[in-house]
Amino acid sequence: MNYGTLLLSKVIETNDPQALTRLGVDESHFPTKTERQVYRFIKSYSDTNRNQAPSYATVASEIPEYTFVPEVSDSYDYLTRKLKGFAAKIALKEHFEGEFTRNFSAEDDGNKIIDDLISELQSVKLRTSVRNKTGTNLKTDYNGFLTEYDSRKSGQSFKIWRSKFPSINAQIGGYLSGNLYTWFGRSGRGKSVFTMEEALESAMQGARVLVWAMEMSEFEWIARAVSSLSARVFGDSKVIDGVNYEVGFENKALLMGRLGSAEEEEKLRDFFVILNEALPGEIILRSADHDDFYQRGVAQLEADIIETKADVVVVDPFYYMDYEANTSKTSGGDASNTSMKIRRIAGQTKAVIHVITQADETTEEVIDGVREIKPPKRAEIKKTKAVLEDAVNTFGIDTSDGRGIIAIGKGRNGGEGAEVEVTYLPNFGIVKELQMDETSLSQFNF
Repeated sequence: MNYGTLLLSKVIETNDPQALTRLGVDESHFPTKTERQVYRFIKSYSDTNRNQAPSYATVASEIPEYTFVPEVSDSYDYLTRKLKGFAAKIALKEHFEGEFTRNFSAEDDGNKIIDDLISELQSVKLRTSVRNKTGTNLKTDYNGFLTEYDSRKSGQSFKIWRSKFPSINAQIGGYLSGNLYTWFGRSGRGKSVFTMEEALESAMQGARVLVWAMEMSEFEWIARAVSSLSARVFGDSKVIDGVNYEVGFENKALLMGRLGSAEEEEKLRDFFVILNEALPGEIILRSADHDDFYQRGVAQLEADIIETKADVVVVDPFYYMDYEANTSKTSGGDASNTSMKIRRIAGQTKAVIHVITQADETTEEVIDGVREIKPPKRAEIKKTKAVLEDAVNTFGIDTSDGRGIIAIGKGRNGGEGAEVEVTYLPNFGIVKELQMDETSLSQFNF
């Protein structure tokens, strides 16, 4: 049965040309030349006649080949599903007989063929999907809200991963699933360290963590993680600048392969045995030196999140990703499109995504040989500003001489303008908030 003809006949008889727009039906969905001509005529007539549909007689005089079917009783939804379903089938047939066959013969990389095929299938699915209604009616669709509330209450569809820094939890309530968080700072100030600490903290809470470390080798990232985790698991007492700390393996010694003694090296091996029980979650690392880590676009990020079932994701750094096409032809449009899609991926996968970007360099003030700690402002980001705008919270960071500051620069859920003072000794696995007394903490009252 020709559902395109039935749909067009119903539109004409009910004088409802707007149905084509409501249902998302366009010319490409109709399989025959005659139907496409009728579709174009109805749209043109409607545009110049105050949204009225032409009569059957008018259509017949313009397009004699068209056969009108009176009194179509099937619903618009049913007819549209049938029409678009057949359109999807035709689109797949044309792709497999045309572009797919050409690519299969010309392309040596089977994975590239698969990626292109997946992209085309998603495109066909999007073009031929049927929308039942627009949006959510707050007065009539409240049951969905209550169902989601109960689900969040029980922890089934919604998760909060607590920050390692108590004041961030006090200010914003922790990291909420489905949201994007952006960290930014000048070069060499610890952006990767801070986000790694938050990733490890989530893993300590049982999260599955995916890390895209695009400017660090596997060994370098794991060495940093080992320093931090060992400080948490079985820290050794060490006095640094007159203060006693529980420290982990020294990062520089790990990187050089020189822990200093056979006992330390044996302790390192024991650490990984203990870690299996001490770390409730999982950490999946993709690093700069992985041979299979050459596709770094949003499609690959989404695929990795789905495959690993990641709860928390770190993208380090954002500007090393393969940007999306600049369809707007504006300055920064490629980064903006990429950021927007990452935000969408966070929402659809329910993952917390931490993204790193870089602040512009500025003149620094040095007092008595110590550089002033000055977290950057959002205005100091130029090329990748979109990733700040798309984030729920932004964190400007700076570090110097064993100290650091995290400045919450934007907060949809609160916290904007707050600062967190940090002890910053990553070489020994120590990155933690400075101890505050109860009077100081009481000001937050989240």
